Amino acid sequence: MAKRPITPAYIIFYILFLPDSWRILAGIAAAVFLTPYVTGTDMDAVGRVIMFVMLAAIGYAASGVPARVITGKLKKWFLGDRYG
Repeated sequence: MAKRPITPAYIIFYILFLPDSWRILAGIAAAVFLTPYVTGTDMDAVGRVIMFVMLAAIGYAASGVPARVITGKLKKWFLGDRYG
């Protein structure tokens, strides 16, 4: 098989089919939505940043199976019969 040229469409599909991109997105979303509920008003900026990073890491770790399911369905949808 010949080497395919790297195009913007190739990069976008590679990102869509990579489970880690979905895990990163889920981790950031969890941190954005949960940090205000977890942090108190007495916590300083450093504490909020640490809590944000912790929640992002927990969201990343917890979304492994859903990310694999999402990428599997996307591959099946986009590639159809060519998906192994």
